[in-house]
Amino acid sequence: MRKAFVFPGQGSQFPGMAKDLYENSAKGREMLERANEVLGFRITDIMFEGTAEDLKATRVTQPAIFLHSVVLAKCMEGFAPDMVAGHSLGEFSALAAADAIRFEDALRLVYIRATEMQKCCEKVPGGMAAIIGLPDEQVEQICSSCEGIVIPANYNCHGQVVISGEKDAIAQACEKAKEAGAKRALPLQVGGAFHSPLMEPARLELGKAIEATEIVEPSCPIYQNVTAKPTTDPTVIKEYLLKQLTSPVRWTATIENMLADGACYFKEVGPGTVLQGLVKRISSGKEGITIEGISAL
Repeated sequence: MRKAFVFPGQGSQFPGMAKDLYENSAKGREMLERANEVLGFRITDIMFEGTAEDLKATRVTQPAIFLHSVVLAKCMEGFAPDMVAGHSLGEFSALAAADAIRFEDALRLVYIRATEMQKCCEKVPGGMAAIIGLPDEQVEQICSSCEGIVIPANYNCHGQVVISGEKDAIAQACEKAKEAGAKRALPLQVGGAFHSPLMEPARLELGKAIEATEIVEPSCPIYQNVTAKPTTDPTVIKEYLLKQLTSPVRWTATIENMLADGACYFKEVGPGTVLQGLVKRISSGKEGITIEGISAL
């Protein structure tokens, strides 16, 4: 039975996240305290005691989810996936869990990514919206017909695409989607236009950081967001980690490729259950597929 471990992205945070790992695992406590040292502030205080609003800031959200996911993976008994993938930010978690990047180095990368993305959000207001009930190709056509910048950003599962871009263009795309028969066209409560050209200014600093970081062959193939294909090549991993910033997350194709490569057991490692739901929809009709999550020890 080939096992696929998947790691969540932004939006799965919650107050009190990873507190159980800190209180019940010596290794978990050690890793989380090391994270406080690396970041230069006690992110654990925000994770354990902060409000939902405190956790919304991108510079906090991304490292918090990364920490919950990776510390959980490292504290799990029998963590031996045959393949891994992560949704957006989760790709960094997957690489750290699969030993392609040292924990501290990956955390620094995530913090730089989060900080630079937050700067983009503050400079150029943007947004995202979920389009439910239309084929991918139709959503792509709607986006290309709008004035301004708006593109498909997350191909989450069949019939669910998240679009990203300038706020006026997002509003226009949502209206066109409703006219085209979308079940829902729902603006999302996010800080900016992730995975769109509006994140381009973040590429410079993140690119420098990725290039300076040692990345080695992971313990198993990682299916990267940009291509949805597996690789263990550090050069390829670096290239697509950077391209991911302004490229769509091809999650539907990622899970389909994992299934085609023999995955029949999926485990979501980290906070939340979003990926479990997406995997169930994508793998619908496939027999013998087991899907579960783990958010605590």
